[in-house]
Amino acid sequence: MPENSSNRSNSIKNPEVYDALREDGASEEKAARISNAIARDGAQAVGSRGGHAGSYEDWTVPQLQQRAKDLGLEGYSGLNKKDLITLLRNR
Repeated sequence: MPENSSNRSNSIKNPEVYDALREDGASEEKAARISNAIARDGAQAVGSRGGHAGSYEDWTVPQLQQRAKDLGLEGYSGLNKKDLITLLRNR
């Protein structure tokens, strides 16, 4: 259930970003940290700080299965590469 602004801390510098992140499932702490960084430094600066993950298309089936296992997903053992990628992207 989305929080309303009266339940949110006054220390949130970008409430729109905070609310969007919370609706997407981010924790209160993570949403506050990201929204405040964006308010302070700008979205482009914050976005460029993140690392770069390789494309799942470059992974092998065993690597994709291990990633699914690490994430606690189920029902991946019989999936082909395309379906494993879809599972991982839509988790």
